[in-house]
Amino acid sequence: MAQVVGVVGPSGVGKDSVMEAMAALRKDIKLARRVITRPAGAGGERSIGATDHEFDGLIAQDSFQLWWAAHGLRYGVPRAAVQNPQASIVLVNLSRAVLDQARSAFGDFTVLSLTAEIETLAARLAARGRETSAEIVARLQRAGSLRPQGPDVIEIANDGPLSETVEKALAALQPVRA
Repeated sequence: MAQVVGVVGPSGVGKDSVMEAMAALRKDIKLARRVITRPAGAGGERSIGATDHEFDGLIAQDSFQLWWAAHGLRYGVPRAAVQNPQASIVLVNLSRAVLDQARSAFGDFTVLSLTAEIETLAARLAARGRETSAEIVARLQRAGSLRPQGPDVIEIANDGPLSETVEKALAALQPVRA
């Protein structure tokens, strides 16, 4: 089974951009598309949309390796997405609040924790135009909380060019696989 890398960080840190760029550079890196109880693709992420009823059905069928609720939505990581035989690494966008559950759910697990300066986050959140000013302020206030800890955590700053962040992340993951 592939190594699962949980990519975490505050809103606006660029998780999806970093993940997509990493997968574009290496054929052995695959993205796990999450099932989310919102329309597919809403929020800028390539996700699989599901109604609450559909999500309940997937839980009943034991289709998820991991699932959780946050911000009025439910998120699930399909078992098939992390059991990809063509992948040596599977990247999945996770909530920082579910890392302990993820550590139990996935055998070979690493956390890629992305950080960015508050000014960078504010500019990115404003540019994507999904949140109100009040929601942006709330997200920025939460940005420094729940910073992951542990020997399985790799922390990378994503304030500069995407290519630099991706290069650092790929280099950091190499020793993990050795």
